[in-house]
Amino acid sequence: MDISNSITEFLNKLTAGNRPDVYLSVTPGLGLEMIQIDTASHTVKNYTFRPLAYNESLREISDMEEFKRVLSEMFEELNISPKCNVTLNLPTVLFGSIEMSLMLGDDAITGAITSEVEQSYVFKRHDPIVQWIDSNTNTGENRRLFYSAVQQLVVENISAALTELGAALVDVEMSLVSTLRALDYTGLASEQMRDGVSWNMLTVNTNGYTLISMSGKNIVDYYEEPIAVKSYEGDEIYNVISSSAQITLMSYPANYLLVISDTDSVSAEMLAKNLNTESSIEYIENNKFKRKEFLPVSLDVLPDNVLKISLQAIGTAITKVSDYPIAFNFLSTTGSDIAVEETVTIPIGENEYQVTPSMAMVIAVIVDIVILLPVIIAFLLLPQIKAQKQAELDELNANIQQVEKQIADLKEQQQIAGKFNIKSEINKVLQNNRIKLMSYSAIGESVPPELWLTYFSTEGDGNISIKGGANSVEDVYLFFKNVKEYLVKSDLKLQKLEMQADNVDEFMSNLPVTYDFEISNAKAPVAAPAPDNSKNNAKDDKKGNKKSKDKKGKTTGQAANVAPDKKLLSDKPIN
Repeated sequence: MDISNSITEFLNKLTAGNRPDVYLSVTPGLGLEMIQIDTASHTVKNYTFRPLAYNESLREISDMEEFKRVLSEMFEELNISPKCNVTLNLPTVLFGSIEMSLMLGDDAITGAITSEVEQSYVFKRHDPIVQWIDSNTNTGENRRLFYSAVQQLVVENISAALTELGAALVDVEMSLVSTLRALDYTGLASEQMRDGVSWNMLTVNTNGYTLISMSGKNIVDYYEEPIAVKSYEGDEIYNVISSSAQITLMSYPANYLLVISDTDSVSAEMLAKNLNTESSIEYIENNKFKRKEFLPVSLDVLPDNVLKISLQAIGTAITKVSDYPIAFNFLSTTGSDIAVEETVTIPIGENEYQVTPSMAMVIAVIVDIVILLPVIIAFLLLPQIKAQKQAELDELNANIQQVEKQIADLKEQQQIAGKFNIKSEINKVLQNNRIKLMSYSAIGESVPPELWLTYFSTEGDGNISIKGGANSVEDVYLFFKNVKEYLVKSDLKLQKLEMQADNVDEFMSNLPVTYDFEISNAKAPVAAPAPDNSKNNAKDDKKGNKKSKDKKGKTTGQAANVAPDKKLLSDKPIN
């Protein structure tokens, strides 16, 4: 297991629960809305929108690539990180009611409703995700249920698009419930939503109108009338809707009638004036005819966008804080392949983190690994560290023994000579060793990658001689500069710098050329005696063999003996 990747994944998962919440609403006629509400001040904190094509016939977003593009623009405009938790509102695809036996369990009810939903033309193409609630008006042996459904493929495509941007889809709501939740939160229907008050909500959209019979905050009945609203011109549409709704309202007597228009083709005010009913009529423009915002907005919201904020967007943004009794979260469906696990909020300091069971399991495993990591590393590295320290100790003991031997020899010589100064001789030995160590350190720290040494010598009188080769003049000067910086008082000079080639033909055929150099502070640098291989070479020449050459084009052979305190280095690069 890659420990670093595991730790990174652990940190990402730990902070995932603290990511910002962002709320989106796909609102036909307007586009895609992004909103955040400050629940403490009861105001809209952030808001923007972009036009987004929505297929009213197929009840789905027309172009998912366009969805990703406009969503990226909205994140950038509001300066919100795409790494967030998204709650999404979709237009109501299907809503209805059904009566089921009290003897049926939840799984059986879900199966029966799924069979009913699949009769709709929308779900002939895609499998549905079904949600249902109890109407709380059960009588006899049956109970009345309200159900809704969305296309599973549509939700999966939206979830994949959000994941690609770095966001996580955590909730999918429907516009009908989002509207009711917004009416409750804004107080626009406070009179109607009192306990025991009967009222009707007539909502007009491009596909026709829907009538919901309510008792306080609970749904009693639902009716939908399809009308091709956009096919009518002028005031003709008001006569068509009022004529049909007039008959429908007779079956749903109530104290109040709330008319809402979600389409720019119909004014809720004009439609309310065309309806003749005994109920007290009020209207809400959720379209271009709106004259006043539903909620106060912060100064961060552009003035041109204030009247664009829809009821659906507000209802979606308060999903987590609203106590409205009706909710349809299509990601919490048991049968859905993209169901979201329940989360537990864990406070740590001033932050709160939401952790799912699977995330907790991953975190526990990674925490175990992190705790055991030092023990594992110590167990693996201890033998190596012990061996390394033992080698250093052995070397130190050897050096001590050598120094002690030198001191003993000096004492013996002093006793013999009578005038021998042991202190000065010790200082001399230490000084010579120090010069040598500094020289070796300087060379070790200064050799460029494309430069190699063939000869190195240090003398007791402070003379230093260095010979070698390089692929470029720049490397030679770099090496010379670095050595000079280390050995400040050595008075080193570049005694020799020339190209290595016996003749012009060899120079031209062996490009790039190498350069020989000598660095010394002596008048005549001491060179290692050249090996005498004339006899062997003569024998090889007679046999037709060629002298072997290394990769730099130099003739190789047995290294010559050097005097004490001298070291003959290989002509290979020192890396």
